[in-house]
Amino acid sequence: MAEATATIQATAPKVKTKKPRQRACDEKDGKGKACLGHLKRWYEIPQEIERQVGKNAEIYRCERCKTLYQPDPTELPRSYVHRY
Repeated sequence: MAEATATIQATAPKVKTKKPRQRACDEKDGKGKACLGHLKRWYEIPQEIERQVGKNAEIYRCERCKTLYQPDPTELPRSYVHRY
């Protein structure tokens, strides 16, 4: 059981905070180049990640490198669905 927990923690994805108005991923690869993949809203969050970020969290995922982003807490949501 401890091995399974260690595996989940070792493979847990990086969760970053989006910058204001950020639409593309800024994660750098091994060569130092930015990924620049489009950030898409992720609705079907797996349970392992849901435990990490919280239930019903607003999460965005890069379509290329799969890095997760949470919205900037200081920025108002631009979608009317998330303003309430």
